[in-house]
Amino acid sequence: MSTYHIYQNLLAQVERVFRHSRQGSIQTRRRYKEAVCRFCYFLAEVYHLERLANIAPKHIFAYAEFLKENGKAASTIKTDLAAIRFFHDQMPQVKYHTLPDNSVLDLERRSFGKVDRTWSEREFNRMIGKAWGEGREDYAAALCLARYCGLRIHEVFRLDTAATERALKVGALTVKGKGGKVRTVPLTETPRIELTKMLAQTRRGHKLFVPDNMPTDRAINNFQCFIYRYRSEVQDADSNRPMTCHGLRHTYAVEQYLACRKQGLDEHAACRRVSRLLGHEREDVTRIYLASLRKGGESNG
Repeated sequence: MSTYHIYQNLLAQVERVFRHSRQGSIQTRRRYKEAVCRFCYFLAEVYHLERLANIAPKHIFAYAEFLKENGKAASTIKTDLAAIRFFHDQMPQVKYHTLPDNSVLDLERRSFGKVDRTWSEREFNRMIGKAWGEGREDYAAALCLARYCGLRIHEVFRLDTAATERALKVGALTVKGKGGKVRTVPLTETPRIELTKMLAQTRRGHKLFVPDNMPTDRAINNFQCFIYRYRSEVQDADSNRPMTCHGLRHTYAVEQYLACRKQGLDEHAACRRVSRLLGHEREDVTRIYLASLRKGGESNG
């Protein structure tokens, strides 16, 4: 059974349980249901789990780790896990009657300020291969935009046909990032090709990476689950670097910094230029992205 069909089957199971639930306010039940649906995609994509009655402690540990690695705050993770436990308690029959509580999950988000999060070229190419192998040209394109334009994941999934047409016309992508900061990122050949392909298969006025019947946050979650599912298969044997979409932004930052230094810019000037490309314009933040250079002075090949 495909991931999609497993996911749809899990959603039907969720619907049956919540239909008969009367605990909590309507707003709480709605929020909890959304959180459980995100968890369902993780279970379908990563574990191919077909029955929610078989949710096990290992699934909770893995999902908590997945949320941490993708930058979710401890409070958000606790809310999502509370939703899952609430749902689990409503089920008439379950394999495991008790799921891990927060005290054993180490929910505080890790600080990656001194950690190399870049992807090697081999890892990136393998992940692209996984996307193509599943017929997910949209995922391959999203990976390329993070890798070659340094886009944050929500910036990728916000792209619509109008912004893409403008970018292809002028050869640069205008991006509205965190805090409403607008930046311009030059388009190299690879992202230009990927954007052209995505534009050709997207209806005018619609988002390139978000299906019409799906909320943006769920589309992002599905993409993150895809990366999580395959990372152990694509990661270099000698690597223990965290592999997330945001790590491709780190890879972009390192390459841009090294290119600036090769052009003769000093360290501070190179950092300033990279910070503008990343959209935060803070040299101290840029240095977080350059953690891999502190190890050996070269990016991962």
